[in-house]
Amino acid sequence: MLDIKLIRENKDYYEKKLQTRNKDIKLDELINWDTERRELQAKIDRLKGERNSINKELPKSQDKKTLIAKMKEISESIVNDEKKEKELSENIKNFLACVPNIPDDSVKISFNEEDAELVKVVGEVLDFDFEIKDHVDIGLQNNMLDFERASKIAGARFALYTGLGARLERALINFMIDVQTKEHGFTEVMTPFLVNPASLFTTSNLPKFEEDLFKTQDDYYLLPTSEVSLVNIHRDEVLDIKELPVKYASYTPCFRREAGSYGKDLRGLIRTHQFNKVEMVVFCHPDESMKMQQKLVEYASKILDLLKLPYRIVNLVTGDLSNASVKTTDLEVWVPTQNKYREVSSISNCTDFQARRGNIKFKDENGKNHYVHTLNGSGLATSRLMPAILENYQKKDGTVEIPEVLKRYL
Repeated sequence: MLDIKLIRENKDYYEKKLQTRNKDIKLDELINWDTERRELQAKIDRLKGERNSINKELPKSQDKKTLIAKMKEISESIVNDEKKEKELSENIKNFLACVPNIPDDSVKISFNEEDAELVKVVGEVLDFDFEIKDHVDIGLQNNMLDFERASKIAGARFALYTGLGARLERALINFMIDVQTKEHGFTEVMTPFLVNPASLFTTSNLPKFEEDLFKTQDDYYLLPTSEVSLVNIHRDEVLDIKELPVKYASYTPCFRREAGSYGKDLRGLIRTHQFNKVEMVVFCHPDESMKMQQKLVEYASKILDLLKLPYRIVNLVTGDLSNASVKTTDLEVWVPTQNKYREVSSISNCTDFQARRGNIKFKDENGKNHYVHTLNGSGLATSRLMPAILENYQKKDGTVEIPEVLKRYL
């Protein structure tokens, strides 16, 4: 959440930056509410001062009736003004709850995702000397995947992993957790798969993106990503500067309604309602967040390097950033049958945006509290990784060669 004080003092700057993400964003109404609210608060404070003065004067006054009537009039005015002030504060809070973060100056301004800045291409795209199959056909041939029975059990856009498919999925998860914890210093966490609305508000999934979430009848939500549960570990807490950076890694299933994506990637694992992911979340000092984002890119890239999969790294444009992010770098793995790279990890720097929403701070050497910066990144999502492995490692007879680093897990 953005700081209303900063917006008040730099309205034109914030409006211009926000319009690089959404051309329709206007801040005039917000500023008007804020001005009216502050004027009302000043009036309320003045009236309370007058009431206190009258109250002190009352015992020694010869005209108590007039003073009592005056106090009653002032009190009624205070009640009415406080009601208006509360409504304005609620308007401001609701407005800010849906306003995205300010893009970093290094992010390219565009509303076309195809304009993403190419940073690096790693590995060579394989030139197969036979007719290749997609991951669905490979999975069916090798009794690894069953989409028909998954549909019977749950519905469309779900997958059933069987035999080697289930073992390979589990191997991927264990491998990725091991790399992030043993090599990159993350603390492994197993979090709840259900979260409350306050947790989703902190990460900016609520209130704006509720249509993408699965909600239970008890007012809990299924995790869209374990970024939500990991970031909220320290909600309403003050960390010591000596603890920073705090680094968590977690495996969870992720659940998304995929609202508005009908007709896209209907076949296979690329876009399902439930998928598995290893997530990385970092709490760090504000001066270190941009460097830490690059570290997270390296940590996620290590997985693809070890699996020996072709991939590329791109920086997203302003119009393609998530609500909380000031800068996002995507890793995209090559999927042969689609003849294109598909996003397998998004690494985002959210600066203090989520920390403000969740009241997450750190105490510096002088005992002063500041908001931490939060970062998140997939490390990685198996729903894109599994298709890439099956298709890039397929053989002419339709079988699959298992990547060397996964063999010990199988």
